[in-house]
Amino acid sequence: LAEKKVLIVYAHQSAGSFSAAAKEAAVEVLKSKDCSVKVSDLYAMKFKATATAEDITGEVKNSEHFRYAEETKLAWDEGRLSADITEEQRKLQEADLVIFQFPMYWFTVPAILKGWFDRVLTLGFAFTKEKRYSNGIFKVNKTKALLSFTTGSQETMFSPTGINGDMNVTLWPLQNGILHYCGFQVLAPQIFWAPADAAPEGRSAMLAAWNTRLQGLLDEKPLFYAPMDYFDCENSFQLKPESVEKCVKEFGPTAGTHCGKPLPPNNQMKAGV
Repeated sequence: LAEKKVLIVYAHQSAGSFSAAAKEAAVEVLKSKDCSVKVSDLYAMKFKATATAEDITGEVKNSEHFRYAEETKLAWDEGRLSADITEEQRKLQEADLVIFQFPMYWFTVPAILKGWFDRVLTLGFAFTKEKRYSNGIFKVNKTKALLSFTTGSQETMFSPTGINGDMNVTLWPLQNGILHYCGFQVLAPQIFWAPADAAPEGRSAMLAAWNTRLQGLLDEKPLFYAPMDYFDCENSFQLKPESVEKCVKEFGPTAGTHCGKPLPPNNQMKAGV
């Protein structure tokens, strides 16, 4: 069997953090499974978070009205993207599995990780109008991706009756709008609920569960997303009537495309539901 390659994109600035411990656990277990593991430690790299014209070497096509997607597409075609972007793109292209390890900030990723998404997943390299979602670019190599993160809030607060709302809804823009959009097979997230509030044995139990999951992570099945052929992609990008008939029963198909029906429970948190 060919060696599996893993990329961990890590966004925490403290080596003493729970995020650091989760990252170290992943490195250790996956190396023991004969994977090669690379870590992009974004804070240590001082990774630039803003998507600007400085990401392009040489002249831009339209300096009067700079459009990041179009200009970086051209720069990618011509090999003129900045070195830090091309290096991350190279790591990503080689990876069989990508783990994003971060603390949840304001219901999403920290700015430095959002900057990684904005700058690394460029038009042409990570997606095109034709190649997205279930026809996405990373589908070809069956690259798997997952979010592994800590929360500040307790699990009950992120429930369908909790004050923060349903975590499946919170995850939809990240997992569907970024990862699935680029064609990744999205694995169920690894959520460490409020480790800062947990007793030491609680934190140990969270890491033990992650260690156990890591043993079989590469064999996991991805989350369900309605495939492109369920939609009228010539015109409205709406679900086709026959798709509605096929996949809308008691619940809508997914947490985002729900057809006004109750959301399928744990659609963004568990595979096979």
